Amino acid sequence: MSTVILVIIAAGFFGFSIFKSKEKTKESLKISKNLLATTFVEIIGVMALVGWVLAIIPPSLIKQWLGNSNEFISILLSATIGTVTIIPAFIAFPLSQTLLKSGASIAAIAAFITTLTMVGFATMPIEFKFFGKKFTLHRLWISFSAAILIALLMGVILG
Repeated sequence: MSTVILVIIAAGFFGFSIFKSKEKTKESLKISKNLLATTFVEIIGVMALVGWVLAIIPPSLIKQWLGNSNEFISILLSATIGTVTIIPAFIAFPLSQTLLKSGASIAAIAAFITTLTMVGFATMPIEFKFFGKKFTLHRLWISFSAAILIALLMGVILG
């Protein structure tokens, strides 16, 4: 039902856009089409890579490393993976659900998603350039520590 409402709202804005300026609306549609084509290829590639990795790694190994057997180690491992991985959030959430179904703990999944969105080593060179090394390293350390705390809390609350 919510999808229908969103489609109706989008159609309303689209109609308003055509009413205001047909030329700008046509230009926007051309840009959107090109962006969608480019993004679609990237999304399919990332999803194929994630699917391939999940096909190779057996659920028993996921449960052993990311399960509840040693909660803190699984949180640290998941946080480390999330820190160095570059995955868009719209791929990370379905991946996290698959990992959860394969035996990963909620705290480990929380650590993965939180570090994926908050930490990110991939942006370090850019941050060094604009914010300086000291600020960037402090931000990364605080974000990583906060992610661990969030994961522990999520494990207690939802676990």
